[in-house]
Amino acid sequence: MSGENSSDQDSDSGVNSPAKNARSKSELLSELSIDRGAESETRSRPLRWMVLISILLGAAFAGWFFTFPPDSPGLVVNTAVARATTTVAAGNSVLDATGYVVARRQATVSSKTTGKVVEVLIEEGMLVSGGQLLATLDDSIPRAQLALSESRLEAARAGLNELQVALRQAELDLQRTQGLANRNLASQADLDRDGLDVEALEARLARTGKEILVAERNMAVQQQLLDDMEIRAPFAGVVIAKAAQPGEMISPVSAGGGFTRTGICTIVDMDSLEVEVDVNESYINRVYASQPVEVTLNAYPDYHFPAEVIAIIPAADRNKATVRVRVALLEKDERVLPDMGVRVAFLDQQAASSVVPAADAPPVGGVLIPSDSIAEDEQGEFVYVVEGQSVDRRAVTVGERQGARVRVIAGLDSGERVVAQLSEELLASLMTTKRVAIVN
Repeated sequence: MSGENSSDQDSDSGVNSPAKNARSKSELLSELSIDRGAESETRSRPLRWMVLISILLGAAFAGWFFTFPPDSPGLVVNTAVARATTTVAAGNSVLDATGYVVARRQATVSSKTTGKVVEVLIEEGMLVSGGQLLATLDDSIPRAQLALSESRLEAARAGLNELQVALRQAELDLQRTQGLANRNLASQADLDRDGLDVEALEARLARTGKEILVAERNMAVQQQLLDDMEIRAPFAGVVIAKAAQPGEMISPVSAGGGFTRTGICTIVDMDSLEVEVDVNESYINRVYASQPVEVTLNAYPDYHFPAEVIAIIPAADRNKATVRVRVALLEKDERVLPDMGVRVAFLDQQAASSVVPAADAPPVGGVLIPSDSIAEDEQGEFVYVVEGQSVDRRAVTVGERQGARVRVIAGLDSGERVVAQLSEELLASLMTTKRVAIVN
């Protein structure tokens, strides 16, 4: 029995061993085979990221291209040049003199006729534009006269219509009389009478036409008188004096005593400010046209305004033995006011070239730029410096303010150009773009 069992076991093992070997080989082969689905999924992942990145880059480029295409001039901005404050070395001026700031355009605005002031619409220091309404006068009488002129014009036109109807009737009568005279049924006297009636009506019609023309012109005069009750600014400027109040009488001539004003206000064109200097005739040979000049206000002795000679008035004052010289200010500044006293240093070309930068002069330093070129955030004060068609934000250290300008102590060099007239909208635009188009 044992022999049979052993032989059976051997036979079973001999039969099963090849099958086991076949299964083990198939399992090994399956492990060595490559899963094409997993490989394709692995390869597709980097491809997806590359496509996504390409889409994002394309969208960013398209947004930049449509916002600022290659031929776009960029963001339009106003600019200003940082200028170093200068001082003239002692002894460089060929002549020193004193004078006053004057306005070439200054007017005391009044009315054309005498009238009572009803309303005054200005105050001292107000900036007005040319043609702006300043005050109104009592217009009750001119308005009534205008209404009367309109009535006369309407009456003249009605009379013209009446004469035209009468003329047509006279012409018909003349035609009938002519027909009767042709048949010897009317006398020559009747024919002459009807003809003269027609001529008389034609003459009256012509006169009425002239009367209508006179009435129209009279109405235009009354309209102008009514418009003159509104006092308007002759040019743009600043009101420096208010001379009348509502209820007061105003007249273009001082003929009404102490209770009659001769003007509403005084307007000065600040762009026409210049300096007038009386130079001793003994030294007038040192002054010439377009000569560089340095002007110093008595109120601001530490700052010097660049200027030049406009003209030498060709007349001398025999009482003072002086000749008047007009000097133009090359820079506009809010601190310069009419009738201010100034000191003027006339320079020659060599003295003008020897102007010392403020960095070398201990009393002053830094550069001056418009106050609206400075912006501030949580990081501090900064400016946008323009180089070509690009802008760069730069932190600066700001000193004292001088009217419409501010002194930058550090962070900005003389001659560099900065963006001026910064507003919230412009700041937001400059944060997103670095390309600009300079206006001035």
